[in-house]
Amino acid sequence: MNIDINADVGEGADDAPLYPIVSSVNIACGAHAGNDDTMARAIELALKHPVSIGAHPGYPDRQNLGRKPLEMHKAELRQSIRHQIARLRSIAAGRGATIMHVKPHGALYNEAAGDPWLAATVADAVGSLKPKPRLIALSGSWLAAAGRSATLLVAEEGFADRRYRRDGTLAPRDTPGALITDPVSAAEQALAIARGAPIEPVDGSSVTIHASSICVHADTPGAVESARAVRAALEQAGFTIAPL
Repeated sequence: MNIDINADVGEGADDAPLYPIVSSVNIACGAHAGNDDTMARAIELALKHPVSIGAHPGYPDRQNLGRKPLEMHKAELRQSIRHQIARLRSIAAGRGATIMHVKPHGALYNEAAGDPWLAATVADAVGSLKPKPRLIALSGSWLAAAGRSATLLVAEEGFADRRYRRDGTLAPRDTPGALITDPVSAAEQALAIARGAPIEPVDGSSVTIHASSICVHADTPGAVESARAVRAALEQAGFTIAPL
């Protein structure tokens, strides 16, 4: 059984120690965080280890790290997503690397998960690229469905270090206990998701998340320790950690 472990990188945290642990990285493309230098460094680290490389486009809002909703016209948002991915692709191509997937960031990711119009806009932007990258989307979300409608390969994602609501969406970051900082708890949740077993949400008895990729955030306190615990638990349970 294969499963991917991905990490969002290039957002200002000390994420270099995560590269030997994960199998995929999602690199900030300069809108919510990052610049040409951080993108180049992330690509070089990914090639060194190696791990699969993905783009992590978000709302162009560096002040709030792309974590607050931003009103954008459909055409403007589509252009922004395409530009962010093209920027990372250009830097990657100069180093002989390929962008294999796209995972939206922050508010864009969470809003597209629950809004079919926004999901279709994101999927259209990603689907317009040649060649088409894989789309990583919240498990069971509108974004996952929109990606498939746009004939994209879609990987549904679960989170080791974030708590869920009973409807399968992520608990907002300002919810008490929304971040899982204990490595043991993160590993337990990741393993349950990988097995398709129920987990405990913040507002109900249980929810089941089906995912082929597990995310660990580089800026969650204790991220490296949690990532190690997640990988160890998955491997001990018989999973092979591999890119999508």
